[in-house]
Amino acid sequence: MIIIKTPEEIDKMARACRIVAETLESLKSFVGPGVSTREIETFAEGKILDMGGVPAFKGYRGYPASICTSINDQVIHGIPSQRRLNEGDIISVDLGVYLDGFYGDGAVTLPVGQISPLAKKLLMVTEEALYRGIEKAAPRNRISDISNAIQNYVEANGFSVVRSFVGHGIGMSLHEEPQVPNFGTAGQGSRLKKGMTIAVEPMVNAGGYEVNILNDGWTAVTFDGSLSAHFEHTIAVTDGSAKILTKLN
Repeated sequence: MIIIKTPEEIDKMARACRIVAETLESLKSFVGPGVSTREIETFAEGKILDMGGVPAFKGYRGYPASICTSINDQVIHGIPSQRRLNEGDIISVDLGVYLDGFYGDGAVTLPVGQISPLAKKLLMVTEEALYRGIEKAAPRNRISDISNAIQNYVEANGFSVVRSFVGHGIGMSLHEEPQVPNFGTAGQGSRLKKGMTIAVEPMVNAGGYEVNILNDGWTAVTFDGSLSAHFEHTIAVTDGSAKILTKLN
Protein backbone atom coordinates (compact mmCIF):
# COMPACT_ATOMS: atom_id res chain seq x y z
CA MET A 1 0.00 0.00 0.00
CA ILE A 2 1.29 3.45 -0.92
CA ILE A 3 1.04 5.85 2.03
CA ILE A 4 0.22 9.48 1.21
CA LYS A 5 1.81 11.92 3.65
CA THR A 6 0.27 15.09 5.05
CA PRO A 7 2.16 18.38 4.79
CA GLU A 8 2.96 18.08 8.51
CA GLU A 9 4.38 14.61 8.03
CA ILE A 10 6.50 15.78 5.10
CA ASP A 11 7.84 18.58 7.31
CA LYS A 12 8.91 15.94 9.85
CA MET A 13 10.56 13.91 7.10
CA ALA A 14 12.35 17.03 5.91
CA ARG A 15 14.03 17.39 9.31
CA ALA A 16 15.37 13.84 9.12
CA CYS A 17 16.42 14.45 5.53
CA ARG A 18 18.23 17.64 6.51
CA ILE A 19 20.47 15.59 8.79
CA VAL A 20 21.13 13.17 5.90
CA ALA A 21 22.04 16.06 3.61
CA GLU A 22 24.31 17.82 6.10
CA THR A 23 26.10 14.59 6.98
CA LEU A 24 26.73 13.71 3.34
CA GLU A 25 27.92 17.24 2.63
CA SER A 26 30.39 17.12 5.53
CA LEU A 27 31.88 13.90 4.17
CA LYS A 28 33.08 15.66 1.03
CA SER A 29 35.89 17.27 2.99
CA PHE A 30 36.52 14.24 5.24
CA VAL A 31 36.94 11.55 2.57
CA GLY A 32 40.44 11.30 1.15
CA PRO A 33 43.41 8.99 0.57
CA GLY A 34 44.41 7.06 3.68
CA VAL A 35 41.05 7.35 5.45
CA SER A 36 39.44 4.02 6.40
CA THR A 37 35.79 3.28 5.78
CA ARG A 38 35.41 2.60 9.52
CA GLU A 39 36.67 6.13 10.21
CA ILE A 40 34.11 7.45 7.71
CA GLU A 41 31.38 5.59 9.58
CA THR A 42 32.50 6.94 12.95
CA PHE A 43 32.56 10.48 11.57
CA ALA A 44 29.13 10.18 9.93
CA GLU A 45 27.52 8.52 12.94
CA GLY A 46 28.84 11.27 15.18
CA LYS A 47 27.36 13.94 12.91
CA ILE A 48 23.97 12.22 12.87
CA LEU A 49 23.88 11.85 16.66
CA ASP A 50 25.08 15.43 17.23
CA MET A 51 22.13 16.70 15.20
CA GLY A 52 19.65 14.64 17.17
CA GLY A 53 19.07 11.85 14.67
CA VAL A 54 19.42 8.09 14.89
CA PRO A 55 21.39 6.12 12.26
CA ALA A 56 18.65 4.25 10.43
CA PHE A 57 20.73 1.46 8.95
CA LYS A 58 22.36 0.13 12.14
CA GLY A 59 20.71 -3.21 12.89
CA TYR A 60 18.22 -2.85 10.04
CA ARG A 61 17.53 -6.41 8.89
CA GLY A 62 20.76 -7.33 10.65
CA TYR A 63 23.00 -4.80 8.89
CA PRO A 64 26.05 -4.33 11.16
CA ALA A 65 26.93 -0.65 10.57
CA SER A 66 25.49 2.86 10.57
CA ILE A 67 26.27 3.64 6.91
CA CYS A 68 27.17 1.81 3.71
CA THR A 69 30.58 2.46 2.13
CA SER A 70 31.03 0.95 -1.33
CA ILE A 71 34.37 1.35 -3.12
CA ASN A 72 35.07 1.13 -6.87
CA ASP A 73 33.37 -2.07 -8.13
CA GLN A 74 31.20 -2.30 -5.00
CA VAL A 75 27.69 -1.23 -6.01
CA ILE A 76 25.89 -0.86 -2.66
CA HIS A 77 25.80 -2.18 0.92
CA GLY A 78 29.56 -2.19 1.46
CA ILE A 79 30.28 -2.67 5.18
CA PRO A 80 32.71 -0.21 6.81
CA SER A 81 36.02 -1.81 7.80
CA GLN A 82 39.72 -1.06 8.27
CA ARG A 83 40.14 -0.81 4.49
CA ARG A 84 41.80 2.49 3.61
CA LEU A 85 41.02 4.58 0.57
CA ASN A 86 43.61 5.08 -2.15
CA GLU A 87 44.16 7.95 -4.55
CA GLY A 88 41.94 7.40 -7.58
CA ASP A 89 39.22 5.39 -5.79
CA ILE A 90 35.57 6.32 -5.84
CA ILE A 91 33.37 5.62 -2.82
CA SER A 92 29.61 5.57 -2.47
CA VAL A 93 28.31 6.56 0.95
CA ASP A 94 24.67 5.68 1.64
CA LEU A 95 23.02 6.60 4.92
CA GLY A 96 19.64 6.95 6.54
CA VAL A 97 18.37 8.92 9.53
CA TYR A 98 15.42 8.33 11.84
CA LEU A 99 13.97 11.35 13.63
CA ASP A 100 10.63 11.95 15.32
CA GLY A 101 8.93 8.95 13.73
CA PHE A 102 10.14 9.44 10.15
CA TYR A 103 13.07 8.45 7.93
CA GLY A 104 15.32 10.17 5.43
CA ASP A 105 17.66 8.37 3.01
CA GLY A 106 20.38 9.60 0.67
CA ALA A 107 23.63 8.68 -1.05
CA VAL A 108 26.53 10.25 -2.92
CA THR A 109 29.56 8.83 -4.69
CA LEU A 110 32.72 10.79 -3.97
CA PRO A 111 36.11 10.93 -5.69
CA VAL A 112 39.20 10.11 -3.64
CA GLY A 113 41.81 12.59 -4.82
CA GLN A 114 42.32 12.64 -8.59
CA ILE A 115 40.22 10.08 -10.41
CA SER A 116 40.25 8.76 -13.98
CA PRO A 117 38.26 10.37 -16.81
CA LEU A 118 36.03 7.27 -16.89
CA ALA A 119 35.29 7.58 -13.18
CA LYS A 120 34.56 11.31 -13.55
CA LYS A 121 32.11 10.62 -16.35
CA LEU A 122 30.46 7.81 -14.37
CA LEU A 123 29.87 10.10 -11.39
CA MET A 124 28.53 12.94 -13.54
CA VAL A 125 26.21 10.69 -15.54
CA THR A 126 24.85 8.92 -12.45
CA GLU A 127 24.10 12.16 -10.62
CA GLU A 128 22.49 13.70 -13.69
CA ALA A 129 20.41 10.54 -14.17
CA LEU A 130 19.10 11.02 -10.64
CA TYR A 131 17.86 14.51 -11.51
CA ARG A 132 16.45 13.34 -14.85
CA GLY A 133 14.38 10.84 -12.89
CA ILE A 134 13.27 13.37 -10.29
CA GLU A 135 12.04 15.67 -13.07
CA LYS A 136 9.46 13.01 -13.93
CA ALA A 137 8.15 12.80 -10.35
CA ALA A 138 5.02 14.85 -10.97
CA PRO A 139 1.32 14.18 -10.41
CA ARG A 140 -0.37 12.11 -13.13
CA ASN A 141 2.96 10.65 -14.27
CA ARG A 142 3.70 7.03 -13.40
CA ILE A 143 6.53 5.40 -11.47
CA SER A 144 8.09 3.98 -14.63
CA ASP A 145 8.38 7.47 -16.12
CA ILE A 146 11.08 8.03 -13.49
CA SER A 147 12.62 4.66 -14.29
CA ASN A 148 12.63 5.22 -18.04
CA ALA A 149 14.21 8.66 -17.81
CA ILE A 150 17.06 7.27 -15.73
CA GLN A 151 17.68 4.28 -17.99
CA ASN A 152 17.57 6.30 -21.22
CA TYR A 153 20.10 8.86 -19.99
CA VAL A 154 22.48 6.27 -18.54
CA GLU A 155 22.47 4.03 -21.59
CA ALA A 156 22.82 6.98 -23.98
CA ASN A 157 26.11 7.67 -22.20
CA GLY A 158 27.38 4.11 -22.59
CA PHE A 159 26.76 2.82 -19.06
CA SER A 160 24.24 0.39 -17.56
CA VAL A 161 21.70 0.60 -14.73
CA VAL A 162 21.70 -2.04 -12.01
CA ARG A 163 18.49 -4.07 -12.06
CA SER A 164 18.83 -6.13 -8.89
CA PHE A 165 18.21 -3.16 -6.59
CA VAL A 166 15.67 -0.35 -6.83
CA GLY A 167 14.47 2.87 -5.22
CA HIS A 168 11.52 2.81 -2.85
CA GLY A 169 8.84 4.59 -0.93
CA ILE A 170 9.89 5.99 2.44
CA GLY A 171 8.21 7.58 5.45
CA MET A 172 7.42 6.02 8.81
CA SER A 173 9.29 2.98 7.47
CA LEU A 174 12.67 3.04 5.77
CA HIS A 175 11.28 1.01 2.89
CA GLU A 176 7.65 1.39 1.78
CA GLU A 177 5.73 0.86 -1.41
CA PRO A 178 6.15 1.60 -4.24
CA GLN A 179 9.35 0.13 -5.62
CA VAL A 180 11.08 2.54 -8.02
CA PRO A 181 13.25 0.67 -10.57
CA ASN A 182 15.92 2.50 -12.55
CA PHE A 183 14.88 0.85 -15.81
CA GLY A 184 11.66 0.11 -17.67
CA THR A 185 9.11 1.29 -20.19
CA ALA A 186 7.45 4.65 -19.55
CA GLY A 187 3.77 4.81 -18.62
CA GLN A 188 3.73 1.77 -16.32
CA GLY A 189 3.20 1.28 -12.60
CA SER A 190 1.44 3.36 -9.96
CA ARG A 191 0.35 6.87 -10.81
CA LEU A 192 2.20 9.55 -8.85
CA LYS A 193 0.14 11.62 -6.44
CA LYS A 194 0.77 14.66 -4.27
CA GLY A 195 2.01 13.55 -0.86
CA MET A 196 3.92 10.49 -2.05
CA THR A 197 7.47 10.33 -0.68
CA ILE A 198 10.05 8.20 -2.44
CA ALA A 199 13.77 7.57 -2.54
CA VAL A 200 15.09 7.76 -6.10
CA GLU A 201 18.50 6.09 -6.36
CA PRO A 202 20.17 5.16 -9.65
CA MET A 203 23.00 2.66 -9.33
CA VAL A 204 25.08 2.78 -12.50
CA ASN A 205 27.87 0.50 -13.71
CA ALA A 206 30.60 1.38 -16.18
CA GLY A 207 30.25 -2.14 -17.61
CA GLY A 208 27.36 -4.60 -17.55
CA TYR A 209 24.46 -4.35 -15.11
CA GLU A 210 24.94 -7.80 -13.53
CA VAL A 211 26.05 -7.98 -9.87
CA ASN A 212 27.22 -10.57 -7.34
CA ILE A 213 26.80 -10.60 -3.56
CA LEU A 214 29.96 -11.21 -1.53
CA ASN A 215 30.25 -13.79 1.25
CA ASP A 216 29.40 -11.18 3.89
CA GLY A 217 25.82 -11.42 2.62
CA TRP A 218 25.56 -7.67 2.02
CA THR A 219 28.15 -6.19 -0.34
CA ALA A 220 27.02 -6.14 -3.98
CA VAL A 221 29.81 -5.92 -6.58
CA THR A 222 29.76 -5.64 -10.35
CA PHE A 223 29.99 -9.04 -12.02
CA ASP A 224 32.63 -7.84 -14.49
CA GLY A 225 34.68 -5.81 -12.02
CA SER A 226 33.74 -2.48 -13.56
CA LEU A 227 33.29 0.73 -11.55
CA SER A 228 29.90 1.54 -10.05
CA ALA A 229 28.34 4.78 -8.76
CA HIS A 230 25.25 5.51 -6.67
CA PHE A 231 23.36 8.74 -5.95
CA GLU A 232 20.11 9.05 -4.00
CA HIS A 233 17.61 11.68 -2.89
CA THR A 234 14.46 11.42 -0.82
CA ILE A 235 11.75 13.47 -2.53
CA ALA A 236 8.13 14.48 -1.99
CA VAL A 237 5.65 14.71 -4.87
CA THR A 238 3.90 18.10 -4.90
CA ASP A 239 1.43 19.88 -7.17
CA GLY A 240 4.35 20.90 -9.38
CA SER A 241 8.02 19.97 -9.33
CA ALA A 242 9.09 17.39 -6.78
CA LYS A 243 10.53 18.72 -3.53
CA ILE A 244 13.98 17.26 -2.87
CA LEU A 245 14.10 16.75 0.88
CA THR A 246 17.77 15.67 1.06
CA LYS A 247 19.14 18.67 -0.84
CA LEU A 248 20.69 21.50 1.17
CA ASN A 249 19.96 24.30 -1.27
